[in-house]
Amino acid sequence: MTGTHGVESIDALIEALAAVGYQAERRLATAVFLSLHLRRPLLLEGEPGVGKTELAKALAKVLSRPLVRLQCYDGMEQREALYEWNHAAQLMHMRAQQDRTQPEQLEQEIYQEKYLIRRPLLQALNAPEPGAVLLIDEVDRADAPFEAFLLEYLGEFQVSIPEFGTITAAYPPVTILTSNRTRDLNDAVKRRCLYQWLDYPDRERELSIVRAQVPLAGEALAEQVATFVQRLRSAPFISAFSRSPGIAESVEWAKALVALNTLQLDPEVVQNTVGVLFKQREDIAALEPLLEALLQPAPVVGTA
Repeated sequence: MTGTHGVESIDALIEALAAVGYQAERRLATAVFLSLHLRRPLLLEGEPGVGKTELAKALAKVLSRPLVRLQCYDGMEQREALYEWNHAAQLMHMRAQQDRTQPEQLEQEIYQEKYLIRRPLLQALNAPEPGAVLLIDEVDRADAPFEAFLLEYLGEFQVSIPEFGTITAAYPPVTILTSNRTRDLNDAVKRRCLYQWLDYPDRERELSIVRAQVPLAGEALAEQVATFVQRLRSAPFISAFSRSPGIAESVEWAKALVALNTLQLDPEVVQNTVGVLFKQREDIAALEPLLEALLQPAPVVGTA
């Protein structure tokens, strides 16, 4: 592949992602392609487990770039995302030089690059050619002040360090932000990004993902897994659960079934492995009376 980022077309990107195990629909691949060629961050929103984080990992493999991950959480501070000063090393330098160096010069000496401890944002900005893939994961878990702090980076691929100056990326990172939409993000963040909503996949794409990720499952079991999970997400079953299983749970369930040498889904094996699909006691309890309907054979296309 050729081009600015080694990706010459949307079709080539879809093929390259598939080659590393990520099945991307065309609309998502178009958003990624535009993010690469316009050099804009890409904000991915969607339910947990639909493949947002996995896309960043797959893209790093496709582009042969290091993946730098910033995992967001409530109360995150700038220093945890950008940098800290190595205070111990600075203090040692001050003690060694305090009788030989003027205070103004000593202050300049202790705020040098060698005393910077780089956190994910600064690591991504300083990455050598061709640059990094920066994953800002679950940005909705951070607070509004942290979003405001991100604006300079998202808009200009640079950050300002008061004691040191402005650091601009020589090779702008490919930047992916993910959000489970536990809260609305600031409009200023959204304006600086391209946007894509990731929904649950249709049955055929989910089946392709299970086949690719769990080749030992076999065709029959992969079909059953995809059909069962699709039914869980469809009316009238979806209203019975607090959250539908994502792609990640489908894949993990298929792996668990293979580990148990399962050839055919039945009520007992589903009940024994339901903890892979659901993480709430209420959802597990709600599943049992629905098992007979959920395990009905899929209708054969073309029959009367």
